[in-house]
Amino acid sequence: MTHELALLAATIVLYLFQLMLAARLATRERGLAWNTGARDAQMPPLGPMAGRMDRAFKNLMETFPLFAAAVLIAQVSGVHNAFTIGGAHLYFWGRVLYVPLYASGLPYVRSAVWALSTCGILIILGAVVLG
Repeated sequence: MTHELALLAATIVLYLFQLMLAARLATRERGLAWNTGARDAQMPPLGPMAGRMDRAFKNLMETFPLFAAAVLIAQVSGVHNAFTIGGAHLYFWGRVLYVPLYASGLPYVRSAVWALSTCGILIILGAVVLG
């Protein structure tokens, strides 16, 4: 398995972790009946921590398909070099850092880390196009 595919697999684990964390915090606030129910009723907004973890997970959901596609395009194209590896590391570790930064409510740094992780996707694609 290449480094890029290993980091894609690790990102899937991170995705599942964030899914479970967001669900756990929301269930703690709204109760088990809400979690297991149809969720048809309008609910008040989540509290600060549950809301942050929900938004952090939704943010991962927005960029993960792009990362997965970039890694898979590189693999199918046979492009495996320092740029694809570096881009995959930048995305993965940026996403790992993003969780505690979002949880802490720290502005600017969180956004900068998001931008760096997103640059990781562009680096992978650039390596494929220019490779």
